Amino acid sequence: MYSCYLAPCPDLVEKRNAMEKLIVKNSRGLSGTVLIPGDKSISHRSLMLGSLSSGKTIIGNFLQSKDCLSTIDSFSKMGIRIVNKGSKVTVFGRGLHGLRAPKTILNANNSGTTTRLMLGILAGQPFTSRITGDKSLCRRPMQRVTGPLREMGAVIFGKGGGNYTPLTVTGGNLEGISFKSKVASAQVKSALLLAGLYAQGQTCVSEPVKSRDHTERMLKYFGVKLKIKGNTVCIRSGQKLKGRRIEVPGDTSSAAFFIVAGLIVPDSKLVLKNVGINPTRTGILEALLRMGAKIRIVNKRNIKFEPVADLIVQTSSLKGAVIGGKIIPRLIDEIPVLAVAAARAKGKTVFKDAGELRVKESDRIKTICTELAKFGVRTKESKNGFVVYGNSKPRGAKSISYGDHRIAMAMAVLALVSKGTSEIKDTACIDTSFPEFFGLFRKIQGRQTG
Repeated sequence: MYSCYLAPCPDLVEKRNAMEKLIVKNSRGLSGTVLIPGDKSISHRSLMLGSLSSGKTIIGNFLQSKDCLSTIDSFSKMGIRIVNKGSKVTVFGRGLHGLRAPKTILNANNSGTTTRLMLGILAGQPFTSRITGDKSLCRRPMQRVTGPLREMGAVIFGKGGGNYTPLTVTGGNLEGISFKSKVASAQVKSALLLAGLYAQGQTCVSEPVKSRDHTERMLKYFGVKLKIKGNTVCIRSGQKLKGRRIEVPGDTSSAAFFIVAGLIVPDSKLVLKNVGINPTRTGILEALLRMGAKIRIVNKRNIKFEPVADLIVQTSSLKGAVIGGKIIPRLIDEIPVLAVAAARAKGKTVFKDAGELRVKESDRIKTICTELAKFGVRTKESKNGFVVYGNSKPRGAKSISYGDHRIAMAMAVLALVSKGTSEIKDTACIDTSFPEFFGLFRKIQGRQTG
């Protein structure tokens, strides 16, 4: 078993393995400038739309995470030539009808985004394919996507009546539908819009609250016409996509761990560069500002179809708040680290309307409450949320990630302000979304206080 302190270990990134434990000591004075790596959602979508386009798509600042590499692997198996040179990826698209039947099963590993969006694309293909994933992914529900795709005419079989991978998809001959989603889900919306590229007539997707809109922005950038009114998006089939140059913004969800660290660790000031500030993703910033965070948003600009900015974050005295309602879809992935901010806030913070957390990489409501308790932070769990009671003096703890990358990183942040030394087990899962996390965290590490 290999372990080391987060700050001084010189070979942290290279020496991880599946059961690695990360040891973190109490710290003060985080400082430095951090260039946030590429957005995972946009990296996935750029590969997918590039593959369905005519011509070459060049993607800069591509996120080299395991999830995104699973998307590369899947499209390579369907005949798309993809040249991966680290942060630069070139996709040689074959047009909307250029995919070939894969000779082997498509493996999304841990990526729900790969799986759900891919189902929309596979539903439009004139061949049969199979898609699966790791043990965690095979427990995550797919019915919210497979159900409406079946309504469009796709034939989909799998465990639990097509609710779990492995799934077998026989596509083609789709008809457009008008679908009203019960949940605000960018993955559901994106899967149906991608299927709509192949369906006869018009496909419309309505949501109760607008979810992240990266797919809509990118479709328009690739030349697709959409009708958008309120929380409804409509697409017509038969439209051609043209290859584009894309520069992927820094991932808002990845930046969130450094934002919270800079806010709660004493005597800290961080500058985070190139962070995506798409309005459908900035719920984390709004929630933290409501809690009293000192965050300055500077150098706002647009790179192609997405807005970005730099963030200046300083140690802040946070106060509890109520986090729920329409803001939840705009910060759902950031709730684990937002709960860490709540653990250091004065008073209680109430998270509600967040039942979606139950079906993430882990049951995040349960795992957040369980792991915070190990640090001495009191919580109260409910069906669709939880309460965090702020604790000014959390204690070091032995934490476990449950194979959930966001739980692992959130607990690493909390460990920075916990008395003594903490241990987070099974941190290799962080590679699914943020392989640069260890190195960047070491870079900004302040002095350890023991």
